[in-house]
Amino acid sequence: MSDLIREAPLGQIIRWITRNRVLQYPEELPGFELPASYTTLLNSSSEKKPESQRVTTRERTRQSSLSSNLTAELEKTKTDPTPYDPDAASLELSRTKSRLETTPYTEERLEIEAELAIERTQTKPIVPQKTSDGTVLVEWYTTDDPANPQNWSNGKRLLVSLVICAYTFVVYTGSAIYTSSEGGVIEKFGVSDTVASLPLSLYVLAYGLGPLLWAPLSEIPIIGRSPVYAATMALFTILSLPTALVQNVAGLLVLRFLQGFFGSPCLAIGAATMQDMYSLLYLPYALVAWVSAAYCGPALGPLLSGFAVTAKGWRWSLWEILWMAGPIFLVMFLLLPETSTPNILLRRAARLRKLTGDNRLRAQSEIDQKNLKPSAILVDAVIKPLEITIKDPAILFVNLYTAIIYGIYYSFFEVFPLVYPVMYGFSLGMVGVVFTCVLVACLIGIAMYCSYLHFYLIPDIKAHGLRAQESRLVPALFACFGPTIGLFLFGWTANPSIHWIAPTIGIVIYGGTVFVVMQCIFVYVPLSYPQYAASLFAANDFLRSAFACGSILFGRPLFVNLGVGKGVSLLGGLSVIGIIGMFALYFTGAKLRSRSKFAIA
Repeated sequence: MSDLIREAPLGQIIRWITRNRVLQYPEELPGFELPASYTTLLNSSSEKKPESQRVTTRERTRQSSLSSNLTAELEKTKTDPTPYDPDAASLELSRTKSRLETTPYTEERLEIEAELAIERTQTKPIVPQKTSDGTVLVEWYTTDDPANPQNWSNGKRLLVSLVICAYTFVVYTGSAIYTSSEGGVIEKFGVSDTVASLPLSLYVLAYGLGPLLWAPLSEIPIIGRSPVYAATMALFTILSLPTALVQNVAGLLVLRFLQGFFGSPCLAIGAATMQDMYSLLYLPYALVAWVSAAYCGPALGPLLSGFAVTAKGWRWSLWEILWMAGPIFLVMFLLLPETSTPNILLRRAARLRKLTGDNRLRAQSEIDQKNLKPSAILVDAVIKPLEITIKDPAILFVNLYTAIIYGIYYSFFEVFPLVYPVMYGFSLGMVGVVFTCVLVACLIGIAMYCSYLHFYLIPDIKAHGLRAQESRLVPALFACFGPTIGLFLFGWTANPSIHWIAPTIGIVIYGGTVFVVMQCIFVYVPLSYPQYAASLFAANDFLRSAFACGSILFGRPLFVNLGVGKGVSLLGGLSVIGIIGMFALYFTGAKLRSRSKFAIA
């Protein structure tokens, strides 16, 4: 538990205040001895290679985008085995995640991870590398080094995963929890329906914009993920207080936008935190839990606020955000450790330099950081995703389709009040109860997708290795019909003469199948575009949120002017794009990737 608190924001603040005299790392404790492999390398001499023969880390990372170059790249970074460890060659694959991150999501990566998993069950010293200029690269000390997030106990990883999922749930719930208050805002400030829906749409837009900043910021080694989480969640919690007390519409709009913006790191880097801790083979299970928290949050928001707003007034939903955010922030502040390998090793290198007084001890991330320029961050965060979206048909389809189905999802918050209270006499609180059908849909989607993973995909990978990336789209080939079927069922059974359960079943079909489709897409993208995965997800988040923001604004006029049946049918017709596109992507994906300069063929 002490190491968990030490790595959390509170622990780091305590260390700073006490000048590292409290919650010390092993390197700071009396009697710590530098591993013999480091002593041997520091005391040995090595010939300098000519400048022309040196290969920069940035060049190695770029070249490693092709799996055929992986072996050559590893050879370039090899150093001569030292007398200390005759098994140095056998430990070359034990360079941990700092080396693994440059390997694409290919068969070779899976083999490396499998070998690493075996090595982590044993305590073997890891021989650090020595570069041509004499720098000794700081790594994990042993294959089962407890500082490595991949070596954490299942209990510790579960705790961190639960905190991230709870954090994600609170932020996403904060969007739709406001819907119950729209009527009160109209009455209080005398605004139109469209203006009253702006606090919801701006919140959604803001948590789509946030990842463009927070995702690249969390990848800077000296910053890491934990400070980004802690600082932004603190601001999110603080902003929740004036949001609940605001006395004018303009202030409400600004504060809701800022809430969404500072709450968005969960969307930007939540998946990256999971990837820090779990191997490629079992990462989908962790992502299922994280996506479920994001998926169910908006659906449960109206349930949490519906009855309360009816009894206590429109501000109650905004107070509930503060009550949820406060405890989660405290847990994050107390117990959420750093999971970024580059950041952990960078700080270890600093401690070792202080211990030994030898400046040759460096982390790989420190070398990377020297070449990091703001312009490069801007290109990776904004320009590169847009370029790929425009030039690559596969990514264009993925972004367009996910934007449509996400926008349709948020249009439910505008159509439900036109169906269940008007046609079936439901109260505001009961409308919130109807939204639990999305939770049921999510549970069905989880059951279907996890069954596919457990009974087919993982055993197949273990037996035959990784297949082509398009094989991950197989569940989506069946699920892509669901959104269209569900929407038409909802639209044309929403009638006072038909029981309310019929349109609700349509929403369940829509929600469950969309969950499966999204999971397949979110696995396919990093497999095909590993070196641009973070940027592509940030762009996808922005496009989804932008379309959802628009759907909230055009949803009510659409359904009022066309009627619920015709309006929902229009959206159902748009979802047909997914059926055509998913089959086209499955059958032509390999051909498209072979022509794309961005993809791994």
